[in-house]
Amino acid sequence: MSFAQPHILEPKSYVGFDTITTQIEHRLLKKGFQFNILVAGYSGLGKSTLINTLFSNHLVDSQGRRSANEPIGKTSEITVSSHQLVENNVRLNVNVIDTPGFGDQINNDKCWEPIVRYIKEQYSLYLRKELTAVRERHIQDTRVHAVLYFIQPNNIGLRALDIIALKKLSEISNVIPVIAKADTLTLDERETFRKTLQKEFEFHDLNLYPFDSEDLLDEERELNNSIKSIIPFAVIGSETDITIDGQVFKGRRTRWGTINVEDIEQSEFVYLRDFLTRTHLQDLIETTAYVHYENFRSKQLTTLKENASSSARASAHISGVPMSAQNGVPAPGAVNGSTAYKQRP
Repeated sequence: MSFAQPHILEPKSYVGFDTITTQIEHRLLKKGFQFNILVAGYSGLGKSTLINTLFSNHLVDSQGRRSANEPIGKTSEITVSSHQLVENNVRLNVNVIDTPGFGDQINNDKCWEPIVRYIKEQYSLYLRKELTAVRERHIQDTRVHAVLYFIQPNNIGLRALDIIALKKLSEISNVIPVIAKADTLTLDERETFRKTLQKEFEFHDLNLYPFDSEDLLDEERELNNSIKSIIPFAVIGSETDITIDGQVFKGRRTRWGTINVEDIEQSEFVYLRDFLTRTHLQDLIETTAYVHYENFRSKQLTTLKENASSSARASAHISGVPMSAQNGVPAPGAVNGSTAYKQRP
């Protein structure tokens, strides 16, 4: 059956369905929004500090040093901290997933695997809840919407570990690379380093966020292209308030002067924050649901169906009973295993 293209008509008098956007807005404001962000990379790159700077609040305790003589603090396991932020009546539920730093172990082979496993387990958990006979009305979403990958400011390029980790993570999530502690580089060094990294991203065919899509409007495509031109973002984080000439800002004091993290001449922190919260927050959530999760879901259900068919054929062969068509539905715990992760208070 085919449907003809509907004619566009305008009611002869006011009907009122134009208020549906207001109705949706009220419902969304009541429900709130969920955003899950994961940080990954080597230890000592200011991951926790940058998260706190992004959301202008202390969400994660930093393991960083208070002085140059202290050892670098290290996250030893995946930890999740949950917070609710409210801004102009908009409620944002934020889960910050902190991960063990790369290169901390004697043997760093496959040190990215716990992160990949965690991301897939959240997909698996969501899938099991979706397939339950009596589903929750609102399934709690713990799927990772964004991965901030911190690159060392070595002015050389990606390490072999970075390349493999970025490739593995970008296959299952929205990966956004950043140059950490960018104040350790001069402006010229920063730009040269960025170009080096962009060439490496292209050479290794890393599919980093934002993605190209035929569904994008011209203005959206133009915005994404402008963002891609400055990825990876060269950022500086700080929770310290500094006052100069009556102006209060987040920044750092050094022997060479004062750094304002929101000054675009010194740091691209503002570009990163606007990208994550003001222009692409909803797209990050939708891309996770409609692209990464759907890919996972499709593979899992296909595998389950094939396994069920194989089991049915084997049973029929043993019993001699003709085999009927079968469909497999995963029971709790059947779609990958789940691991308990530490929840920060």
